[in-house]
Parts: sequence; C-alpha cells; structure tokens
Amino acid sequence: MAEPIKIDVAKRLNRNLGLFNAGSQVTIDIVSPAGKRGKFRTTFLGYLPKQYVLIQYPESNKLGGFAQYITQGTNITVRGVIEGHEGSIVAFVSPVRQTLQIPSRLMVLEFPKTLSLQNLRSSMRIETDIKAKVKVNNDYWQAKVQDMSSKGCQLSLHNGDSLLLSKEQDILIVIEDFQEKSNIKLEAVICNVKTQVDGIAVGVQFKEQGSNQVIELLNAALTVEL
Repeated sequence: MAEPIKIDVAKRLNRNLGLFNAGSQVTIDIVSPAGKRGKFRTTFLGYLPKQYVLIQYPESNKLGGFAQYITQGTNITVRGVIEGHEGSIVAFVSPVRQTLQIPSRLMVLEFPKTLSLQNLRSSMRIETDIKAKVKVNNDYWQAKVQDMSSKGCQLSLHNGDSLLLSKEQDILIVIEDFQEKSNIKLEAVICNVKTQVDGIAVGVQFKEQGSNQVIELLNAALTVEL
C-alpha cells in the first residue's frame, strides 16, 4: 500500500494557500477515552502560519456525547479534499488549544507539525459503510461495502449463496443512494469468497480501477458522518 507523503506544513501552507481553502468542508475524528470513535462534518475556516488552525465547531445535536471530549489537549484528526488536486486527501492530527463562543462556536487547534497527503488513486483503503445491491447472474443480493480503495472493495452479502460465487466471476455493484450520489454502477471481478457467521465476505477488483465514479465514491465516504 502506498505510504502517505509527509510534508512540512508551515512551508507548504505558506507556499500554497490552496491546501485547504477557507470555507471548505472537512471531517474531524474524535476518540473518547474508552476508544469510541466519532466522525463529524464541519468547515475549515483558516489558519495563522505556525500559530493555530480555526475549525467550525460541529453542530451540537450531531456531536452528542462527543462534545464533552472537545477540550484543551484533546487530539483531533482533520481530513479534507485539496482543491485543485483531483483525488487528493490531506489529513493532520492536532490538539485543541481552546474553544470560542464569539463570533460563533469555533475550535482553535495547535498548528500541526506535519500532515499526510494521500492520492486516492493509489491503493489506500478506507473503511466504509455503504448499502448496495450486487447483481450475480440475474439475481440481486443485498450487500454492504465494508471498505474500498481505487482498485477494489470488500463486500458483505447478507442473503447470498456462496455456492453461486466463484473466483474471477463478473458482478455488478449498484449503489442507489449515498451522500447525494445515486445509481452508481461499478463492474467488478470476484477475487475471493469467504463464508462468515452473518453472511458472505467477497473481495472484488473494479474493472475500471481509479475511475471517476470510484474516486467520487471514495471522496463521499471520507466525508460521511458516523
């Protein structure tokens, strides 16, 4: 799997303000002391080089119990799509310096020392939770995309028959509605089939690896809220 590129954030941001455009959508990851993870969509507001980063405080009704963990010193992971760099995701981890109430609810993060730059067209694999249907021969089976990369994905089939699945078999993955995207159809080839307690796990390879549809789906999966 391709390793993310580590770059000097201060120099990179000073040279190219387009890494994160003010007002662009990002997601933040918060982990509770017990290890429970929450992912929330919010807005990147700006930064002062080598000083701090400003992030819009997520909506309280969506944060729920995670709001209590947004306190000084808590590490927050920020991810977003870089404008002008098709299929590229930038991410960094930074502790909370403070939260503000005026002029609106803001999170002030320490300026990060490094960030990760990852091209989605590489083999990076991300966890997903996408409802789908899989067409096998002339039958449609209910499924869930559990993780994916630009090259393929892992499917969980709930009502499938493993006897009807075989390696190198062609299938069609249909995603009817996900993050305002509809009727996405991806042709794929089965790489492996494993029977599990709650269904069948199927690893597949996309026929059009790195296609625009696949990249758009990866981008949508990265910004979905948990």
